[in-house]
Amino acid sequence: MSELLGRLAAEDDELRFAAFTLDDAWALGSRLRAVAAERGLPIAIAIWFGPQRVFHAALPGASADNDGWLDRKHRVVLRYGKSSLLVGEEFRAKGEDFDTHARLDPQLFAAHGGVVPLRLVSGAVVGAVGVSGLPQFDDHELVVEHLRAMLGEARDG
Repeated sequence: MSELLGRLAAEDDELRFAAFTLDDAWALGSRLRAVAAERGLPIAIAIWFGPQRVFHAALPGASADNDGWLDRKHRVVLRYGKSSLLVGEEFRAKGEDFDTHARLDPQLFAAHGGVVPLRLVSGAVVGAVGVSGLPQFDDHELVVEHLRAMLGEARDG
């Protein structure tokens, strides 16, 4: 297993909430938006509970294309129950191309970094959070950074 694949799998186990509510979605989305504005990041942000988008924001420089990427990456998280980057890395680790080997329409599914499941301690996936507009690893890292921050505040609070 590659170092990246191992790190992504460990994140999947680490990033788990005791509960995640609509208020939590608003807090996380607002946090991501504030940081993106402060850093001047040209991103779109989305949070879903199941198939319902419960938060969306776009910053200067983001476009409707970013919303399309968010939807395609979100479908990967819904289907596989893992971060969109982890799914893509699992295919690459086998020497396969997701767009070809997943046998899914690449117009509807994208295994590129940026969307991460919202997972409970029990393992249940209740939704997802994602950003689009940066290189895929940066999209993923921004989401993970703020999921970790929220989990840390919950533990410390």
